[in-house]
Amino acid sequence: MLNRRSFLKTSLTAGAGVIPLTSRLSETTPSSFVESAHAEDGAGAGVEIISLPQRLPPIDQHNVPWQQKIRRVGQTNFTEYDPAVMNVEEWADYWHSAQADLVFVSVTGILAFYPSKVKFHRHGKFLRNRDLFGECTAAAKKRGMRVVARMSPDLNWGDALEAHPEWAMRYQDGSVQHSGEEPRLFKTCMFSTYMDDYVPAIMREVNSLYDVDCFYTNGWPPLGALPECYCSICIKLPASGTPAYWRVFTDRVLALWQKYNLIAKEKKSDSFFFANSGGNVRGGPNLERLGQVADWFQADNQGRTYDDAAIWGCSLQGRVCNAVLDGKPAANVTAAYSTGSPGWRNVSKSPDESEMWLNETLASGMVPYFHFVGAENGFREDRRWQSVGKDYFSWNAQHEAHFTTRRSIANIGVVFGQSTQLLYPGPTSARSRLYTHETIQGIYDVLLQGRFAFDFVHEDRLQAERLKKYRALLLPNVAMLSDSQCQQLRDYVSSGGSLMASFETSLYDQDLKPRSDFGLADLMGISKAGDAIGTNGNAYSARIEKPNTDRMPPILEGFAETNWIAGAQNRVPLKPVESPLLTVVPGFVRYPPELAYPPDSHTNEPALVLRELGTSRTAWIPGDIERTYWLTGHQDLSRLLHNTIRWVTHDERVIDVDGAGFVELFCWETSSGYAIHLLNYSSPNAHHGWLRSVSPLGPQRVTMRLPGQMKVKAVELLKAGQGASFVLQNQLLQFTIPSLKNYEVAAITVE
Repeated sequence: MLNRRSFLKTSLTAGAGVIPLTSRLSETTPSSFVESAHAEDGAGAGVEIISLPQRLPPIDQHNVPWQQKIRRVGQTNFTEYDPAVMNVEEWADYWHSAQADLVFVSVTGILAFYPSKVKFHRHGKFLRNRDLFGECTAAAKKRGMRVVARMSPDLNWGDALEAHPEWAMRYQDGSVQHSGEEPRLFKTCMFSTYMDDYVPAIMREVNSLYDVDCFYTNGWPPLGALPECYCSICIKLPASGTPAYWRVFTDRVLALWQKYNLIAKEKKSDSFFFANSGGNVRGGPNLERLGQVADWFQADNQGRTYDDAAIWGCSLQGRVCNAVLDGKPAANVTAAYSTGSPGWRNVSKSPDESEMWLNETLASGMVPYFHFVGAENGFREDRRWQSVGKDYFSWNAQHEAHFTTRRSIANIGVVFGQSTQLLYPGPTSARSRLYTHETIQGIYDVLLQGRFAFDFVHEDRLQAERLKKYRALLLPNVAMLSDSQCQQLRDYVSSGGSLMASFETSLYDQDLKPRSDFGLADLMGISKAGDAIGTNGNAYSARIEKPNTDRMPPILEGFAETNWIAGAQNRVPLKPVESPLLTVVPGFVRYPPELAYPPDSHTNEPALVLRELGTSRTAWIPGDIERTYWLTGHQDLSRLLHNTIRWVTHDERVIDVDGAGFVELFCWETSSGYAIHLLNYSSPNAHHGWLRSVSPLGPQRVTMRLPGQMKVKAVELLKAGQGASFVLQNQLLQFTIPSLKNYEVAAITVE
C-alpha cells in the first residue's frame, strides 16, 4: 500500500497528461494560500505545512446571546404514564448533578403534560390534573437550568380530524395518512391551518403560564425527505420531490419559523423558536436559508441506523452545521437508548457507542445533548445510561474554554449539493434510494483514511470570501449546479484555487433540467460524449497510459506492476483529450469467464482529465468513483482519490497527524488557542452495528505551523488528563500524543 509519506510532491507536466488551463484564468493566488513553509525533517517528506491564519479578534462576552453559552443539554422524554410515577426532584437532581445548562421539558401536541385548555390538546389518562410540565420547569429553574418547551405538532387524534378534516395529510386517493405505528393518530399537514392556529395556541398558553426560555417543535419539519401530501391545499402546489416544491416547502417552513419566533418573544425578548432539524447533507428545508434565521440548530441525529451505519454520522452532521450557521450554536441529540430498526426505545445502547456519539458531537463543534425516554424507564427500569451522561458532562464541564470553538481550521472544502442530495435520482442504470447518500459516505471515508482536514461547503455558499481559505474544493457528483454557481467555481479557480469533480457534476441546472454538456465543461477541459453508462457484468477499468518520463507521475504512485486499475460502476463518456494519464477500458462480460475479456482494451476515452495553470489545478473523474468505493472498498479507487486530492492541494496541509489507525480529525481555533480532536474509529463495528470497544492506537505525531510570533503556553491532553511536551521552532509546533483510546483532545493554549 502506498505510504502517504512517500508521495512525491512534484508537479505533473503536460507530457504526463496535464492540459494547461485557458489563458483567461489569472495566476493570482488567494492570500490565505501564500503563508507557507516546508516542514523540517520529522514533519514528513513531501508534506508542506502551511501557516494557520491570524487569530480572530476576541469576542465581547457581554454581547453574546445566552444560547451561545450553553455547553450541555439534557432531556428525558415523557411518556403518557410518567405523570403517575415521576419523581420530579430526582429528575432535576440528576440533570443538575450532570451540570446540564439546558433541559427539554415535554409540552407535546398529542398529550398535554399540564392542564391545557387548548382544544384538541388531549390530557393523557394518567395526568389527572397534575401539572407535570410546570413542576419540572420550576425544579429546573430552581437549580439554575434553562428550559425548552418541547412540542410535537406532527400528529393528532381522531376528534381533531373529525372537527378539522382539512388538517390531515392525505394520499392520492384522498384517504387520510395515519401514523405507521399508532393508527389512532393522523399525520398533520404543514400547509394547513393546524400549523397556523393550533400550534400558536399552545405556545401562547405555555407563555402565559410558565417561565420558559424558548420553544421547540419535534417531528417538524421532516428530515431527509420531502413530504408527499394530496390534501386540498397540497394538490395545488408543485409535485413533491421537484425543485419547485422544495422551494415552496422551504418558504413555508421559514414563514412558520419566523411566526413562531415572534410568538416566543411576546413574553421575553431573548426567547426564540427552533425546530427539528438534521438529516445531515439531505436536510429538509434549504439549509443555507435556514441558517440565516435559526438561533439554534437542533440536529436530531440520535444514533446509527441500518441505512446510515457508518460511525461518523454525527461528525458528518456537525460539518454540515458548521457550513451554514456562521458560528451560531448547534446541538446533536445522542440517544442513550437503542436506535435503528428494530429498536428498543427504553433500553440503553452500549456505553462505547453512546460515548463515541457524544465525542463526535463535541469534536465537530456541536453542543453535547443526552437523551432518554421515560422517567419510569430511565430512573427505575434501566439506569445504565445515567453514568454515561453524568460522567461525560462532568468531564466536559472541566474544560469548557477549550470547547468554545471560533472557526474550523481546514484547507479542503467538500461541496455538498443539498439539492442534489434531495432531488437527483442518480443514473437510470443505478436507481437507488441511497444513491447520493452512498456518494457522500464514500468521499467521507476516503478523506478520513487520508487524514485530511476538511470542511463541508453548502452549494449556496460559494462566494469568493467564503472560499478563499480553501486550497481545493471537492465536488463528489454534485449533479445540480446553477449557472451562477458554475461561474462562482470558475472565479474560484481564476483566483488560484483548485477543483476535483466527478461523474455528473454540473450536468443538471438548479431545476434538475439536463444540460447538453457539463456546466463546468470549459473550466475542466472536458466534453460529454454520450449519456451515462452503467455496469452489466464487469465495470469499466482504467488503463495507465505510460508517460514519457523516468518515474511514475504522482497521480499514479502506488500502481506498480499493473496496466489496469478499477474504474467505477457508472461513467459519463468523455470526448478525447490530449495525452490522458488514464483511458477507459469499457466494461465487459463477467460470466461466463470464457467471455470475460475486453473486446477493445485500448480506447482514447479519458478516465481522468487534469489541467494546470500556475497554482490552479483541476481534476475530473468521469465515473461515480466515490459511491463505487463506498460499495466495494476497492483500494485502487481510494488510492486514486488520495493521489488526486494531494495533487490538487499541492499536498499542502494546515495540520498533519501521523500515526497508525483509522482516525477522524478536527482542528478548531478556540477562545484560548487551538483544539485538535482525534476520534479513533479502529473497531470492527466502525461500519456496522454498535461499538463495544475500540482498538487503542499508539503514538500520533502532530505538526502545525502557527502564525506570526505566537507563543505556546501549554499543550494539554484533555482525555488523558496530562500535559504533552512540545517543540516550537520557527513557528512550527510539534508534539506527540502517546496513545489514543477512543478520543483525545489536544488543547493548545497560546499567548
